[in-house]
Amino acid sequence: MNVEHIETGELTRKLTIEIAPEDYAEALRKRLNARKREAEFRGFRKGMAPLALVKRVYGDQCLVDSVNDIVSGELDKYVKDNNLRLLGEPLSSEDQPQLDWQDGNSFTFKFDLGLRPQLSFELGKEDKVPYYDINITKEAVSEMKKNILRQFGSLEEGKKAGKDDYVICDFSNAAGHKVEGVYVTVRNAEGEAHDKFLGAKVDDKFQINVNEAFTNETDRAAMLKVKKDELADMDPVFDVTIVNIKTFVPAEANQDTFDKAFGKDKVHNDEEFEKAVEEQLARNYTEEADYRFSSDLRKFLIGKSAVELPEDFLRRWLLEIDTKTDKETLEREFPSFIYDFKWQLVRDYLMDKFSLKVEDKDLQEAAEAYVTYQYAQYGMGGVPEEYIKNAANDIMRNEDQVRNLLSQVESQKVIAASRDAVTLAHKKISVDKFRALE
Repeated sequence: MNVEHIETGELTRKLTIEIAPEDYAEALRKRLNARKREAEFRGFRKGMAPLALVKRVYGDQCLVDSVNDIVSGELDKYVKDNNLRLLGEPLSSEDQPQLDWQDGNSFTFKFDLGLRPQLSFELGKEDKVPYYDINITKEAVSEMKKNILRQFGSLEEGKKAGKDDYVICDFSNAAGHKVEGVYVTVRNAEGEAHDKFLGAKVDDKFQINVNEAFTNETDRAAMLKVKKDELADMDPVFDVTIVNIKTFVPAEANQDTFDKAFGKDKVHNDEEFEKAVEEQLARNYTEEADYRFSSDLRKFLIGKSAVELPEDFLRRWLLEIDTKTDKETLEREFPSFIYDFKWQLVRDYLMDKFSLKVEDKDLQEAAEAYVTYQYAQYGMGGVPEEYIKNAANDIMRNEDQVRNLLSQVESQKVIAASRDAVTLAHKKISVDKFRALE
């Protein structure tokens, strides 16, 4: 047996394993004998068939299995003996020779290996990463106050439809298709129909072409209470009769609204309302700034590490492990993959450098936070703790989800430790300019 390697790049090697007949003869003999003991052939008792018959039937597969076991063992031994940390998995080389699977032949196997880069860098206060302090303006406070009042507003009877109002109407066309109590948002009507709905009053009548007024077919089908594929054969000209008008009225800045927005008896007057809005705005801006800082810090750490990857090898590896991905899709998504892969290597290095650990309670807390966030996405706040814990426990029983949580928690710990290690270069900025940053 002969094992040789050549370095084909800083992070790639080609490994050649040559297997001679004497290297696999004993393994093949044992495998054939094992097969003989279990083999059943007509005319022979179990295990009593001649070895020549067993070899004729099962010899090729036993040969392949015996040689592959040896190759796999030698590959693992080479990696361990040379203390290699592989990226992905070994790939069959593009110049792998054709194999003639005949007992007594020699076999040559060639593998391409991708190696994980060795990282070594330090962080200190001389390292500066920008942190954006977003200015809170009177205009922003005023706009947020209006938004809060709109959030707790209500629909009331209206006399004349405005651009933000809802019009309730009956539709009918010449073919006899009628729909009653249709809700139309004035701003969503397009073209001439928008002008007809805007300013409309109860009992007004007019015609519209629904295809032109409501171009989204899904919405139009729902509004007319038909299936989407029925729209094409429908007469699009409808008579419209205005039945009612609903005007959206913002809530008043009173105690009831303050309690709904901030909790009971937390805010009592307009001065406290303004202060509470400023505090909320500050929290919102801080969350945005922290998120941006985390992103900038990741980029800084990847740059600081100067980590490089064997990209050609990784392209081949990705195409091999995911046969559904074509080259065009791979090239489109490859930059994002490389960035995430580099961050994973940097994160692993810093987890070790800062002696950071992820405990079970960290994962449990992350799972509960994720569940709470999911409920909030559906507008469900104040969910009982028991429900959250049960849902989190379900997540903790799913290996894939736990793996994702582990990655998130590790990233959070690394970002927090790195933030303490570097200097935050504070920069004041307007919210518009902040959100326009690339």
